[in-house]
Amino acid sequence: MLLLIVLAFVSGVATALSPCALPVLPVVFAAGSTGGRRRPLGIALGLAASFTVSVVLLVYVISALGLPDSLIRTLAIVVLIGFGATLAWPRGAHAVEAFLSSISAGLAGRILGRVRSGETERDGFASGLLVGAGLGFVYAPCAGPILAGVITTTASQPLSAQRLVVAAAYGLGSASAFLALMLGGRRLITPLARRSGRLQAAMGVVMVLVGVAMFANLDTRFQTAIASSLPQTLVNPSNALEQDADVRERLGTGSSSSRTSGLEDVGAAPELVGNERWFNTAGGRPLTIRGQRGKVVLIDFWTYTCINCIRTLPHLEETWQRYRDRGFVLIGVHSPEFAFERSAGNVAAAIRQNGLTYPVAQDNRYRTWEAFDNEYWPAQYLIDANGRIRYTHVGEGGERELERAIDALLGEAGRSAPRGEPATTVGLAGSPPDYETTPESYLGSDRAARFANGTITPGVREYRARSRLVADELAYTGSWSVDGESAAARTGASLRLRFRGRRVFLVLAPPPGGGSGAVRVLLGGRPVRAASAGRDVRSGVVTVDRQRLYELVDLRRPGSGELELRFADGVRGYVFTFG
Repeated sequence: MLLLIVLAFVSGVATALSPCALPVLPVVFAAGSTGGRRRPLGIALGLAASFTVSVVLLVYVISALGLPDSLIRTLAIVVLIGFGATLAWPRGAHAVEAFLSSISAGLAGRILGRVRSGETERDGFASGLLVGAGLGFVYAPCAGPILAGVITTTASQPLSAQRLVVAAAYGLGSASAFLALMLGGRRLITPLARRSGRLQAAMGVVMVLVGVAMFANLDTRFQTAIASSLPQTLVNPSNALEQDADVRERLGTGSSSSRTSGLEDVGAAPELVGNERWFNTAGGRPLTIRGQRGKVVLIDFWTYTCINCIRTLPHLEETWQRYRDRGFVLIGVHSPEFAFERSAGNVAAAIRQNGLTYPVAQDNRYRTWEAFDNEYWPAQYLIDANGRIRYTHVGEGGERELERAIDALLGEAGRSAPRGEPATTVGLAGSPPDYETTPESYLGSDRAARFANGTITPGVREYRARSRLVADELAYTGSWSVDGESAAARTGASLRLRFRGRRVFLVLAPPPGGGSGAVRVLLGGRPVRAASAGRDVRSGVVTVDRQRLYELVDLRRPGSGELELRFADGVRGYVFTFG
């Protein structure tokens, strides 16, 4: 126990001096370099106390009252901005300092029965406590295993004295480092004492600006960039100590005590970076892997026209609903396959259509995709409470295996799994087929294959093809304008396909300039009958009014057939998928 306390204190000192603490340093210097001589001490003690409360005790209060997780952070930022504003207004600063000092003196008098003359009057200690309390709630160091072990707790667990003491030691370590920085800053500004009023006002402006930046989550974005860009030795200087096997075992994060699931440790999870927009989060605010420490996190890479992805979405939503109150977070990462999938409006529409309520990041530049070194849609990465990837899965299926992995990692984190067997949900795209189907078939020249026309090249061209097609073969007829990822219909354009399977899907887009376009669907040389038509076909015609996946054929049983599509001018096709 004593070893953990010492190492927690050292880790707190080290992380306070690391780049991850940079967002709060302006506030530390601004508040600590001005005011009474005991203000730095008040800031340090206030920070240590509120930090301990925020990482250990606050989870119980939030759970009991049903408060949003961001409420305390918001209130803390308001305190910092308010204090900064008083510093910027000298008269206000003196008034607030006198008020807080009188309260401090009154409390001391009641406790001690007396107050030494001048002992508390405007020494800055009370106002320092207030600022430190605010800082403790927004201070989020790049937590290593020690701090991660402390915050891996929920309201369903009994409060551990060891966690409380270790968290306090960590907070005191950080506070000690900040106190040293503040005292050093005071020595540097001593020559400016004659201009203390202007200096104090300037420091107040700095605090207000930093507070506004925190409201915009710029501090967390900066910390994310730091954590993902700089070497681990800079981000977490105490990493070598924290990785010590004895320390991890005592904390319950080592293999001997918590790694009981048998799941392999694949490595540290990279950060969620470069995402343009977030859906289903409070105010569209971004989430971070580091911000979910203490929880089990599932990352799902998908794109809304991928039939394999679509078939996994119902189970993912069900998993989110089943585990979300158990310390589990599901984050969808939408990495587009086609250019039109970069549209935020299209992604939002797909989220609504599929009934998704879990957070989704829009990864248009593939920054998160590349950070995870991902290569597939869909692909899933399950991350434990310490930020380590413990399970991966590519493609469809594996639902029961995923749930067992989630249960195991929740158990490692000291959380309980829900009781009962989950229901099996089948979405609009159905379940994965257990029979052979035609492979995905792309219409653009970059990935075109199995065309009876021969090699498909970019540009406008008149196509002709033989009358008979073999299994899985496609053929253009008429005039088509082909680019790397799609083909746009021109005069007399049609497309034939000899398919295997039960259901046929095609990603389509309407003509440019707005409006819609029609595609006539023929099966076996005749207009498709209602009994064999997909859900998007009406009277043998598909009305293409937006960019999405359309279902063209839905047979009663698996089989084969020849599909012919006759396109209106300007309608664009991308890829066939089958089920």
